[in-house]
Amino acid sequence: MKYGDVLVALGIIFIVIMIILPMPLGLVDILLSFNIALSLLILLISMFAKNTLDFSIFPSILLITTLYRLALNITTTRYILSQGTAGSLVETFGMFAMGGDAIIGFIIFIIIVLVQFLVITKGSERVSEVAARFTLDAMPGKQMAIDADLNAGLIDDAEARERRKDVQREADFYGAMDGASKFVKGDAIAGIIITIIDIIAGFIIGVTIQGLAFTEAIQKYTLLTVGDGLANQIPALLISTATGIIVTRSASEETLGKDLIDQLFNQPKVMFILSGVLFLMALTPLPTIPFLLLSAIFLFLGYTLRNQLLEAAAVDIPDEVEEATEEKRKPENVMPLLNVDPIELEFGYGILPLADASQGGDLFDRLVMIRRQCALELGIIVPMIRLRDNIQLEPNQYIIKIKGVEIAVGDIIFDHYLAMNPGMIDEELEGIDTVEPAFGLPAKWINEEERERAEILGFTVVDPPSIIATHLTEIIKRHAYELLGRQDVQKLIDNVKENHPVLVDELIPNLLGLGDVQKVLKNLLKEGVSIRNMVTILETLADYAGITRDTDMLTEYVRQALGRSITKQFITSEPAKVITLDRNLEENIMESIQQTESGTYISMDPDIVQKIMNSLSHELNKLINLGEQPIVITAPIVRLYFKRLSEQLTSDLIVLSYNEVDPSIQIQSVGTVSI
Repeated sequence: MKYGDVLVALGIIFIVIMIILPMPLGLVDILLSFNIALSLLILLISMFAKNTLDFSIFPSILLITTLYRLALNITTTRYILSQGTAGSLVETFGMFAMGGDAIIGFIIFIIIVLVQFLVITKGSERVSEVAARFTLDAMPGKQMAIDADLNAGLIDDAEARERRKDVQREADFYGAMDGASKFVKGDAIAGIIITIIDIIAGFIIGVTIQGLAFTEAIQKYTLLTVGDGLANQIPALLISTATGIIVTRSASEETLGKDLIDQLFNQPKVMFILSGVLFLMALTPLPTIPFLLLSAIFLFLGYTLRNQLLEAAAVDIPDEVEEATEEKRKPENVMPLLNVDPIELEFGYGILPLADASQGGDLFDRLVMIRRQCALELGIIVPMIRLRDNIQLEPNQYIIKIKGVEIAVGDIIFDHYLAMNPGMIDEELEGIDTVEPAFGLPAKWINEEERERAEILGFTVVDPPSIIATHLTEIIKRHAYELLGRQDVQKLIDNVKENHPVLVDELIPNLLGLGDVQKVLKNLLKEGVSIRNMVTILETLADYAGITRDTDMLTEYVRQALGRSITKQFITSEPAKVITLDRNLEENIMESIQQTESGTYISMDPDIVQKIMNSLSHELNKLINLGEQPIVITAPIVRLYFKRLSEQLTSDLIVLSYNEVDPSIQIQSVGTVSI
């Protein structure tokens, strides 16, 4: 086995050489015997294979064995026409098949060849062609089913990759079988042509050159031709049968023999009916004994099967009841009830068609795109999103939960569209007033007839699946920091370690623990900063972890290292209109910072905090009235603490430090927050 690949390569080269060079007559018998043994081996493997992919090398074997049979056929033909013999195996096959009569033997041989060519070979070729076509057509559906199971949490990423690989291998297998079956057909045709040549040419050579009588030449060369044909066609028939078995195997987890027994002899009622019909046929002029014997056999099978089923039912019912009772008593059965899904999407029965692929729903596909989008924009691995129908909800209502807690609720109207005015359109649409769930914008539900008019006028028109997907995406982005667990951080670090092992080994666990890295990443995600550039984040942590282990300060250092991407993410136009802080306010905040063992916090007089909030609210309103996104820029040491103060007013305010803004960006202050 150690040098198996070399032996196979040499064997194929030997087959090609055998076509060109004559072989010793004794070796021909051995090669013909090996051909029969090999064909039996292939047939048995095809019968005991539980799945087509268990014998995925079959198309290549089909090509090699076909070439091998043709080489043998050419070799034996050379001996028949040149020496009037082809070895003892060929002569034995010829004598056995002919039974002393050349005409009858030849007819039997022709029947065998025609059965192989017209029935088995043609059938296998057609099944291979159809199987290849349907397998390729079914590939997208199978891929979607795998993605649906992945998103539903029924399988993990590794199993999904394995299933996708199996789908691809199955498509490749049937595609290869479609082509390989042509070799079997060509082999059968070549066998018929070689047989005709052997008889005609042998007869001519026997009469003209060897001086044999007409009857003697016919007898001799027909015997050799039939023997040669059987020695090659019987293996060909076996392999053609194996081809048919392989391509007609349906999805099953058992062997062909077990499936046949289990599926043919599993219903006592069928056995009784068949026994009765055979008994009635025995009463007709047909032969009585065979039908009576068969009737008794099937009657016995029916009684045996019925008794087995009754015994199994009598044993299984108490066992099932007892097992169910014992299962409920086991304390570990409470444990699954404690599991909380990271993200859940529950919906009423009216939204079910959106999640049902058979009804044209594409919600599963959209969930895949959400996970991809979050990976690209935030750099996180979104956990599996669990979909559940909830009959307690309104038919068109859905709920989004994070770690088992309801975060958002939305309603849709099926077969309607949500139209939103971008703010520049004066005309009105006919529909139902509502609020867009993801961003809280005023909108209207419109029907299909009003949709075209809305699009022409310039309204933003969204279908129900897109509404749910957009709402879910925004919720995931807003709560990404809650979804990032230590296991997820470990996966991200392992991904970096594949290409930067020195960086990871230096940082973890020598300088920081996994929990410290997690806190920094969660701080970034909480303010909407992408953590996709993990290499820069880890390098910055490695640079500054020796100075401080305060995760808040480390977060600020990381933000400064990610300044270019933060600028591109939050500042979209120039000059950037921003709000700044009064110098006295910044000094007041710095003086209010308190240091403790657990970290730092800001301690300010409540009246001063209220004045800050009033001033900030006033400046934000001015910026919003200008149609600009509110952004506050502060000194680096103040940024974190002012961000915490501003969360009392709004959690969505963008607070940047001067060190995070790209120096090439022009900044224009349109207001100052002061005390």
